[in-house]
Amino acid sequence: MGIRRAEQDYRERVARVVAAIVADPMAEHRLEDLARLAHFSPFHFHRVYSSVAGETTVATIRRVRLALATRLLTQGDQTVAQVGLAVGYESPQAFTRAFGQFAGQSPREFQRQMRAAILDAAPTCQRTTIDAPPPRIIEHLTQPVYALRHRGPFSTIPHTHRRLRAHAGTRTISSWFGISCGDSDLPLGFSYHAAAASPDNWPVDGKEIEELDIPGGLYAVHCLAGPHTRINAALHALYALWLPSSGYEPDDRPTLERYLNSPREVKPAALCTELLIPIRPAG
Repeated sequence: MGIRRAEQDYRERVARVVAAIVADPMAEHRLEDLARLAHFSPFHFHRVYSSVAGETTVATIRRVRLALATRLLTQGDQTVAQVGLAVGYESPQAFTRAFGQFAGQSPREFQRQMRAAILDAAPTCQRTTIDAPPPRIIEHLTQPVYALRHRGPFSTIPHTHRRLRAHAGTRTISSWFGISCGDSDLPLGFSYHAAAASPDNWPVDGKEIEELDIPGGLYAVHCLAGPHTRINAALHALYALWLPSSGYEPDDRPTLERYLNSPREVKPAALCTELLIPIRPAG
């Protein structure tokens, strides 16, 4: 088996493990059982998983459970303490501490801001409190981009963006994007590309960098302020709470993330991300 094929095989086996964790975050997920699912011995599995995912299985389980917490905080009527218990934390203090490391703010503040974000999306990314008009509707023109397909667990998407930036080098970049199809909670049906719009020519070999077109059409644009860990919760809430009463329905084009700044430039709280949901008039 060649090196490239072996790497792909490892990614696929690790992806099965991540899919099992995402499918049932609150299961026990013993190392031995996960290793068996990936067809590795526990000793080798621990090393392979860490090298592919960029984190341990314990870290993945914790992150997936905290991601579940973001959805519970946003969509349900549970208190912070109830959500903490639901995702495996015995005390509100332990949950608040872990959630703060994950999302960059307390669960109570996250809950307040995310609920406000869906009801009253912010007009500008400079605001830290979100209390203005709903998502704006735009007609986005078809846009060519250079893209790098993400392969591997969802947790390693930042690695794909770093690889794309390395490919970009000193070339001019007009916009950075994330392009996703499917639901990130269902890894087997989910695809993601890190992408860059650039006036310069890039070498395209079909193995790494691809040329893609972001489809044109109507998009609902919500400007999200804060850490990128909020993106999934914001998208879920927009689809669940804003879209049904908006007069629009989702279209089959990819969902877009347009990064207006970078964690390399500003602190997590100052990050600005435009979320573009493809839509069409209802009915």
